[in-house]
Amino acid sequence: MKRLLTAFAIVIVLVIAAALMALTLMRSSLPMLDGELAMGGISAPVTISRDAQGIAVIYGETRADVAFATGFAHAQDRFFQMDLSRRAAAGELAEIFGERALDADRSNRIHRFRDRAKRISGSLPAFEQAVLAAYTAGVNAGLASLESKPFEYYLLGSDPAPWRYEDAMLVGYSMFMVLNDQRGRRDTERGLLQRVLPAEYFNWMWPAGTEWDAPMIGGAVIAPAMPSASVIDLSSSKVVNGLSVGPEAPQFGSNNWAVSGALTADGRAMVASDMHLGIRVPNTFYRARLVVDGGSDVSGLTLPGTPIVVSGSNGNVAWSFTNSQGDWTDVVELRPGPDTGTYQTPEGPRAFDVHQESIVISGGDAVTLEVRDTIWGPVIDDEAFPNGLAISWIAHHAAASNMNHLALENANDLQSAMTIATTLGMPPQNFVAGDAKGNIGWTIAGQIPLRTDFDATLPADWSSGHGWKGWLNGTDYPRIVNPPSGRIWTANARVVDGDMLALIGHGRYARGARAGQIRDGLTARESFSPADFLAIQLDDRALFLQRWQSLLLRLLEGDGQRREFASLVAQWNARASVDSVGYRLVRGFRANVYARVANMLMSPARKHYDEERIAEISLGPQFEAPLWQAIQEKPAHLLAADYESWDALLLLAVDDLIAEFDTRYGGNLADRTWGERNTAQINHPLSGALPLIGDWLNMPREALAGDSDMPRVAGPAFGASERFGVSPGAEADGYLHMPAGQSGHPMSVFYRAGHNDWVQGRPTPFLPGEPVHQLRLVPVRGSGNT
Repeated sequence: MKRLLTAFAIVIVLVIAAALMALTLMRSSLPMLDGELAMGGISAPVTISRDAQGIAVIYGETRADVAFATGFAHAQDRFFQMDLSRRAAAGELAEIFGERALDADRSNRIHRFRDRAKRISGSLPAFEQAVLAAYTAGVNAGLASLESKPFEYYLLGSDPAPWRYEDAMLVGYSMFMVLNDQRGRRDTERGLLQRVLPAEYFNWMWPAGTEWDAPMIGGAVIAPAMPSASVIDLSSSKVVNGLSVGPEAPQFGSNNWAVSGALTADGRAMVASDMHLGIRVPNTFYRARLVVDGGSDVSGLTLPGTPIVVSGSNGNVAWSFTNSQGDWTDVVELRPGPDTGTYQTPEGPRAFDVHQESIVISGGDAVTLEVRDTIWGPVIDDEAFPNGLAISWIAHHAAASNMNHLALENANDLQSAMTIATTLGMPPQNFVAGDAKGNIGWTIAGQIPLRTDFDATLPADWSSGHGWKGWLNGTDYPRIVNPPSGRIWTANARVVDGDMLALIGHGRYARGARAGQIRDGLTARESFSPADFLAIQLDDRALFLQRWQSLLLRLLEGDGQRREFASLVAQWNARASVDSVGYRLVRGFRANVYARVANMLMSPARKHYDEERIAEISLGPQFEAPLWQAIQEKPAHLLAADYESWDALLLLAVDDLIAEFDTRYGGNLADRTWGERNTAQINHPLSGALPLIGDWLNMPREALAGDSDMPRVAGPAFGASERFGVSPGAEADGYLHMPAGQSGHPMSVFYRAGHNDWVQGRPTPFLPGEPVHQLRLVPVRGSGNT
């Protein structure tokens, strides 16, 4: 026993010693926040001040010096995040994560983004190259300033690789991958169904919009007529045992809007930004104010890994983005050439360009991936298309990536900002801006391809001359300037109609319910303050589901078996609040109806494709139109033989939900609040690998109000990556908050600073507060930028 106690004591001492050593190592990688450092690569002193939340103010004499200090601060606080972004885009995650990341690398490496980034970054204009070079030097100086490497690399058993000149472009590509359809999935899915379903049935299943649409130009889409029994008859089919269609894909996106100076107290325009992204620790964005002596002064959101302010205000103009959801990817059906290894083009047969991509794997041997390229883009294999498919994506083109975002920092009015927006190299976005004179406008930021006459929503044969024929001239971009209402809004749904829409194309637009709610919130008032903007951003009224609540109550009227369910639904206050049981029940009911009806309506495609392929197909947000029409009109020819009636199907959807809750929780329905389901899981990428201390790296598990079809978009790991409202020239009156904190270091006081304000929806100042730390970077004698 004495020997056992001695051994146990030794183990305890060793564990404590190891823990203390680990904490010491972690603490040694905290950044230096005060003092002075001599640096090569700058032409004059630069200061990095931080306020009580760690928000940075960077002041320098030249834009290049400010870029150096921005890179320095990003590396101090966020280097591991930056590393993951560049590696994800380049397909180089396995180099630090090992074989578990191999599939992701294979999928991403076909785009060969590192090669593209090298070529594009080397051909930028001289000013942009200088800023990029200074930023790169600053990142590496900031990393070198840490006494030890960021803690994540100890956990992974690796070392951080130096930041390269092209890596900022790779971070930009990582946003293309988040915001665009990088493999043409929508076109492929539509193509699979279009070739096996009757045309009238296919068009009904895939409408262009719904009655919820709320564009600024045009109106709601009139739904196609329901196909008759002579077109499609499902009444003899049986599908219940093959529930392969998964749940409805969540609607990701963002909100932004602007009001003109006629609707504000000081005559300045006011702009709102509410970008929705996947949320983890640290947050996507990094707050900063960048000041060039005698030049630009811009505040807002920077993207770690790049020297730019993505969205913010420069005193003259404020701007924000939402994902346009336009059509930026096309799928090309290849036609084989006469010889092996060739394909047909408008100029005749051509050999594939074959690249051997080596994927380095930590702890294993490198794997070689063969990538075949065409004149349109890389090839992906799909057994349903035996000749292969090529992906034509704007991200593959040099014109679609640049550093022109820097020019927005000096935009002096709306017109100049709108002109700059059309030159930006970025995933095409809804650009909404307002200026200090009260003007507001919308256009598309990013490059728009010019297409020949073909259906761009389906795979197409480009060998006969179809395809892209250059890029739209900036003067021809769709735009809205100073509309009579004095209001502009976007929310990932369709914004315009007619010729403007034809230029943008039909991507996977969000339902218009969220956009409509924002529009109505804006039209309900004749004057606005920043507090009014925040109230719209925090609007969690679930107007979209109210008709589903009414449907449920009619269905369950007089139903003694489901009395408790009906009572809870009747008590719902039409909000997605954390304490709402009714919202969760109505939402769950609709989800189950969606799954059963979608599965039933997809049954004709099962004659042609296996269950695994059917399960991959997403019918999209606009499926709400045929879904609602079917359950209202209850057509017998579209009801499978498994169901006695449409009401029987709806009741099964209710019973499915009750059974799910009983199996999962075994408790009372009245305890099933929305907050129980919608609980934050804002985690550090490595926390799951640390069972004892992993939660220390994560943000608190807090119930979140909001959901997809309302302005306050919130999911466990998805939602507002930031919220702001600001008038240019009155930035001191604006607000800005974001999840998690400025620092990516868990021992930093800035790791969680500001997070609770985001959770509770409390405004925090748009501008950084008084400095509590100041680091001065001074040039080493004889060095500097020229």
